[in-house]
Amino acid sequence: MDKLIFTAVSGAERTMRAQQVRANNLANADTPGFRANIELASVQALGGYGYDDVHLSKTEADTISTRAGVVRETGRPLDVALNGAGFLAVQWGDGEAYTRAGAIDIGADGALSVQGRALLGEGGAIVLPPHTAVDIAGDGTISVMPEGGTLMQVVDRLRLVNAEGAELTKNEAGLIVPRGGDPLPADPNVTVRGRALEGSNVSAIEEMVAVMSLNRSFEMQMKLFKASDNMNEAGNRLIGG
Repeated sequence: MDKLIFTAVSGAERTMRAQQVRANNLANADTPGFRANIELASVQALGGYGYDDVHLSKTEADTISTRAGVVRETGRPLDVALNGAGFLAVQWGDGEAYTRAGAIDIGADGALSVQGRALLGEGGAIVLPPHTAVDIAGDGTISVMPEGGTLMQVVDRLRLVNAEGAELTKNEAGLIVPRGGDPLPADPNVTVRGRALEGSNVSAIEEMVAVMSLNRSFEMQMKLFKASDNMNEAGNRLIGG
């Protein structure tokens, strides 16, 4: 009976964690470049003496959905949408992290950034010289029209990485990082679509269905907890005569 309580409580805890993940996904359904989180759980034996029949639900670190979102045209020269399994690299601490958000901002000093993080190119953080026009080619090459110039000049190339086959998760800032911590390799075959943005890959319908299923699962766990409590009371009455 006590063992049933362990199982029911751990299952309810996992269900509540999954509900939080789904709620966060729904909250970011309209966030450009957002990757949906997927909660992971495994079975863990409680251990101890006797027959090995006490197992708990153990919450693992979340992973992310890598399916593509809907791409829409914006006409803005500094907007890019990633093709395939590619990611943009941005500065994170002493290293780098990755994102599919392609709304690139430019500072007063010409520095490019995404969501407040310095955008990385082949030569490090990208800083544009004074210019009158900017263009990002499909291979990530950034060209500008210098002030007073007549020809476009190449400044740098976006650091585009390939995450195909990599185990990905999110850091505390919501940026994508490899689970092992090693940086992803640059891939010259990764391309971008200029003047366009990729939307979130969250399916509101799928998330709502998952939330309803989790609600039913939580109710079942609470019924198991109540049933275990009733059995404990019955056992105590029998022992007490």
